[in-house]
Amino acid sequence: CETFFDNAIAEKDDLVGELNKGWTVAKRLLQHERSGIGQLASGTNRESGAELYDLARRFIDEDEGRIADTDLRDAIAGHYIDAESFRLTQRRTVEESQGSTPGPATSIFKYYGANLRKERSELQIAMMGTRGIGWEGEDFNPGELAMTRAWLAGKAGSIAGGSNEVQLNIIAKRVLGLPD
Repeated sequence: CETFFDNAIAEKDDLVGELNKGWTVAKRLLQHERSGIGQLASGTNRESGAELYDLARRFIDEDEGRIADTDLRDAIAGHYIDAESFRLTQRRTVEESQGSTPGPATSIFKYYGANLRKERSELQIAMMGTRGIGWEGEDFNPGELAMTRAWLAGKAGSIAGGSNEVQLNIIAKRVLGLPD
């Protein structure tokens, strides 16, 4: 479904940007929003490997100091590697583009960062079992309630700033130069 605002009327003082250039302004605004979402994902994943491991140690059985479930251990390690690679790639991109306006890379960061946050929250909830789906009440501590909310908010991350499908389309056209 697409919505077009043809023949929209606005007071001259309320105009943002140049006349008939609204889509250009909207695209820049979305790029800015995406870069913020990408930065948010980077910040929340910085220590995620250690945090996930600590969480696993609280909720999952250990085998001589190691998480007994090898699949879970691999998932935590994989997530940590992905998060750290993402953080370093973002840092390199920022250093290379100092002083420039955000470019199409923000769509990549938004897309990948939203998925990374979602993956992290899903791992947390899986480890916590029913302790990870509390909404309120004395049976849940503030940390457990915060993780539930982060898990639910992570679902919105694939929509905010342009859905993942929109991001993939932008990446295909503007980053990779693929035809329509």
